[in-house]
Amino acid sequence: MFRDTQGRLLNTLRHDVPASLVVFLVAVPLSLGIALASGAPLASGLIAAVVGGVVAGALGGSAVQVSGPAAGLSLVVVDLVQTYGWRATCMITLLAGAVQLALGVLKAARAALVVSPAVIHGMLAAVGVVIALAQLHVVLGGSPQKSAVANLIELPGQLADVHGHKVMAGLLTIGVLALWTRLPRRIRAVPAPLAALLAAAVTAWAFDWNVTRIDLSSSGVQWAFPVLPQGDWHLVVAAVLLVALLAGCESLLCCVAVDGKHQGRRADLDQELTGQGVANMVSGALGGLPVAGVIVRSTANVVAGARTRCSAILHGVWVLVFALGFGWSIALIPMEALAALLVFIGVQMVNLGHIRKVHGHGEVPVYVVTMVTVILLGLAEGVLAGIGLAVLLALRRLTWVTVLKRDGRDGRLHVTVSGSLTFLGVPRLTRELRTIAAGTPVDLDLNIDFMDNAAFDTLHSWRLDHERTGGTVDIDELHDEWYALAASGARPRPAKKSLPVEPDRWWLPWDQRRRGPGRRTVLSNGGSVQVECQLTAGAREYHRRTAPLVRPIFTELARKQQPSHLFITCADSRIVPSLITASGPGDLFTVRNIGNLVPRRGAEPRDDSVVAAIEYATQVLGVRTITVCGHSGCGAMAGLLSAGVRAGSLPGLRRWLRHGHHSLAAFIETEGDRLHSGALDVLCRVNVQQQLENLRTYRKVDEQVRAGKLELVGLFFDIATARVHLVPPLRATPSVKMSGGGVLAGEEWGA
Repeated sequence: MFRDTQGRLLNTLRHDVPASLVVFLVAVPLSLGIALASGAPLASGLIAAVVGGVVAGALGGSAVQVSGPAAGLSLVVVDLVQTYGWRATCMITLLAGAVQLALGVLKAARAALVVSPAVIHGMLAAVGVVIALAQLHVVLGGSPQKSAVANLIELPGQLADVHGHKVMAGLLTIGVLALWTRLPRRIRAVPAPLAALLAAAVTAWAFDWNVTRIDLSSSGVQWAFPVLPQGDWHLVVAAVLLVALLAGCESLLCCVAVDGKHQGRRADLDQELTGQGVANMVSGALGGLPVAGVIVRSTANVVAGARTRCSAILHGVWVLVFALGFGWSIALIPMEALAALLVFIGVQMVNLGHIRKVHGHGEVPVYVVTMVTVILLGLAEGVLAGIGLAVLLALRRLTWVTVLKRDGRDGRLHVTVSGSLTFLGVPRLTRELRTIAAGTPVDLDLNIDFMDNAAFDTLHSWRLDHERTGGTVDIDELHDEWYALAASGARPRPAKKSLPVEPDRWWLPWDQRRRGPGRRTVLSNGGSVQVECQLTAGAREYHRRTAPLVRPIFTELARKQQPSHLFITCADSRIVPSLITASGPGDLFTVRNIGNLVPRRGAEPRDDSVVAAIEYATQVLGVRTITVCGHSGCGAMAGLLSAGVRAGSLPGLRRWLRHGHHSLAAFIETEGDRLHSGALDVLCRVNVQQQLENLRTYRKVDEQVRAGKLELVGLFFDIATARVHLVPPLRATPSVKMSGGGVLAGEEWGA
């Protein structure tokens, strides 16, 4: 136990203490700037930083998230201070913390994530614009107006009446912030906000610039317990809920984002919300700003190497020590430099990366509406407008129906209806079906996950009318049988499938699919007409139909592969490993070559590609099974039987087939000189057995087989019957049981 305590202490000293100092250097200027933007006493920003670090850091559910005053809440605080006064605003913060605490105890944190990220990002971008416009007036030596529109209107006049030294201090701050990322890494160890404020303060002092100084003593009014807001209690409750929900959502989204930046313990969101609630109650009681998880400080914490919550707690302690012992130094910072820092932060809050993300998901309208409404009307109105639009778009997507029509080679019209068939999609469905000419033979594919009664009546009535006029309609339902069940009078299943089956008959060859990937006519650079190849068309079909279905699986597999089998098989185009083994992505580590050969250890000609795959599979991936799969009518084995005659004009193939000589020798030993009609397939099976023996020539493989940690399996695929046979090895091992005697014996599966 003593060793564990000592180890944790050393880990804290080595990683968390340095990280806490980095975050502290970032937190002090940002906390002062956010307090300035919020229209609150500057001391309130430092109080919130201390409470966010110590209380939220100790009680929260994330090991590395750092909490403190958040720029995203500054617009709310400004409005509250102007409406109710500072002490009443502190009470609203305290009550908002109580609401967060209750939601955390009720395990409601996940529900907060239902808010679209496009709304949050749009809100933060708007807050950044409003902050930048307001503080730009301070940088120019003036005073901010009451609204973003007023700030924008007054800006030309402010530019015409600039104040020299004040503007120079602001421009110097912005210049340092902009250039800091391009300096050498050792210099960048000092956080950019701290370096910019230091540069402005030192320059203003050295040249005796006429700038506005920060007076922390006058901003930190004597502490008094918060008072209840006076006014319409409905508006007060709305303000409490707004602060609670915005701070909670920002904290939880930050928590989720930070989880993706480190390898430690994942965050407990309910505990995090509880910790944020307690921190806001304490911050409000002490006269601090609302507290939330802050992505800038949290990212700096992770990058600096923090491992535990000690870093966040210590950063709060350092802020407290600084405020009590070195608060006088803040008076050296020009107010214009602090305002310039806020302008720079505001511009950065309009994150292009967020815009690209929401564009990829079709949520740009939500982002834009939220941003514009926040700027023009206010934060609460903007958030409500964004949420409302997001809900409407979600309903539209859920009820959107697509109807694709394509003429087939057999003269039939192929129609695919995709989406959720509800009464809202009936007008579009009816319009598309009416364009189909009478008497046309139609193949109708229903790629749907729901069908209500109105949609069924529409589709069924059209089908009866179309068949009455001489046409035919062949309906194929690719998922649940909504139409068939409704037509038979049975009750359809109400639930949707979480992962529907792939809508195309992907196992068929291209030329045998009723609806395979088409060949598109395209123009080359020279203007000539070309036909798109089947492979490119197939990839296009995959992206359109299959990729959305398998994306969740590949998202999980993207981090790491953990196959359980090494599968060695022939390069023959008729062998589809995933099909004949009913396996999926991530199951098989596959090696394919002519004749499914495994060169023996030290054999010539050398081939390290197969050996490398075996080494990687057994020593890195830790597979439990190596399977060698041969097949009937193998061309490589036919080449061996012909003594190389069939490979005469292929020198590379002749050299490669030398690795099959042991298989040919084993075949001759068992079959003698008798060559019969089935000799080729017998050699194919013997070859599988021989390759299992060749695997044992590698020491690591043999050791794992003898220890029972690795199993060697032989398979034979009979192409003509589409049956898979189990081929027993030549010698039994602890991990392989013989299933019968003789080369042809073995277990088989098939229809």
